[in-house]
Amino acid sequence: MKNKSDNNYSDDLMLLKKSEQSYPDNDPDYRILESFDNRYSDRGFWVTFDCPEFTTRCPITNQPDFGKIVISYIPGKKCIESKSLKLYLFSFRNFSTFHEESINKIRDDLVDACSPQELIVEGFFNARGGISINVKTTYKA
Repeated sequence: MKNKSDNNYSDDLMLLKKSEQSYPDNDPDYRILESFDNRYSDRGFWVTFDCPEFTTRCPITNQPDFGKIVISYIPGKKCIESKSLKLYLFSFRNFSTFHEESINKIRDDLVDACSPQELIVEGFFNARGGISINVKTTYKA
């Protein structure tokens, strides 16, 4: 195991180092997601991201849909870097998709990016037309 002084995370995390950021637009691409080595891959621990300002667009009306995304996972050999996750989720802002599709895309892209042991992605979308939609998908290696 590495010591804290052997910390070379910044060599691999390109987005975190940038002070100026251009935000991805209309292209939620898993390649935006960056990861770093999990120093504690020998133990199962949960990481939870609470993202209360998720926005996407209805593919029929093009109206904005607002919601909260909660991502919980047990890392494998890699952990997701949070700034890259923020930028990835931000890229849905002008993307037209149904709630069910966006949550399943996030699940698939996170699995591709970090190969977690376990993953839960939940979307809690604000009511439109008197109905709110909650979507949950899971993954287990």
